[in-house]
Amino acid sequence: MSIKSLIINPGSTSTKIGVFEDENLLFEETLRHSTEEISRYAAIVDQKDFRKKIITDLLESKNFDMGSLNVVVGRGGMLKPISGGTYAVTDELLEDLKKGVQGQHASNLGGILAREFGDAIGVPAYIVDPVVVDELMPIARYSGMAEIPRGSIFHALNQKAVAKRYAREVGKSYESLRLIVVHMGGGVSVGAHVDGKVIDVFSAFDGDGAFSPERAGGVPCGALVKLCFSGKYTEQEIYGKLIGKGGFNAYLGTNDMREVTRRAGEGDEKAAEAKQAFLLQVAKDIGSMACVLNGEVDQIIVTGGIAYGADVIAALRERTEWIAPFTVYPGEDELLALAQGAMRVLNGEEKLMEY
Repeated sequence: MSIKSLIINPGSTSTKIGVFEDENLLFEETLRHSTEEISRYAAIVDQKDFRKKIITDLLESKNFDMGSLNVVVGRGGMLKPISGGTYAVTDELLEDLKKGVQGQHASNLGGILAREFGDAIGVPAYIVDPVVVDELMPIARYSGMAEIPRGSIFHALNQKAVAKRYAREVGKSYESLRLIVVHMGGGVSVGAHVDGKVIDVFSAFDGDGAFSPERAGGVPCGALVKLCFSGKYTEQEIYGKLIGKGGFNAYLGTNDMREVTRRAGEGDEKAAEAKQAFLLQVAKDIGSMACVLNGEVDQIIVTGGIAYGADVIAALRERTEWIAPFTVYPGEDELLALAQGAMRVLNGEEKLMEY
């Protein structure tokens, strides 16, 4: 029997939805929200009814039969650290999404909306591989400061999805492979996958690994401390420099790698140098994860929007393909990844995880 799923992926200024029958996309829409619309709400959770109505209105405009659904899947949010997998949106998980136990983010609304739609039609509501997936081995948590353990907030959904896709394509289990997965988008994360777990990762969220189009990555900590206490910036402004205004935004005033590449190609030496610095840092992260895996790497998998750049992939291959062969899955199909997570549970391929 086929499985029909409604997928909900909220972003800060958009809500992406898709309807799948098994892995076949029946339709998808990106519903845009203006700054004025979003600014009416004091907290992320307050947007729930607004976003639910526009999803409902869209489905009604398409004469879609909600009763035909088998499952509703939402993007997971800033929950407590959990292992990878597909989770039912239980009462406890729902409350933690509403509270945002690790922070307020639009993705928290994914599970909340999935539960509301699922309850209304009597089908299960799931989330899949949220950004807080934390499977780090104990020694990977050491940062050098006892008060600040290393954490794991990264592109878990896309990293896990492409790792499992590769495993399926080569006829092996994900759990049997030793992989380095590189996600390059607005943020960059590089993870070491072994035994079906991400045992170490350069976290993409707030200060680790390579800089990216809009994040600073791991910056010299002594200089950062001096900047924090210089009296020139508020705490919020410092965070803005690290997340949002860092990386290519800081050096070149753009977070679009296509623009960086265009400028570099037209002779902009600063853009060319910043791009090479970015590629060097990503390559260094890949090399670090090769050490985590003791040099025994079956495949390097590269994904995310920046992976569309042939010159980017060529440069990374030149520096790191001696470690392992490359497979490239450009872009990030999060709607499909969420649908696949639900399918694996409903088809009995994976156990439903408990929060």
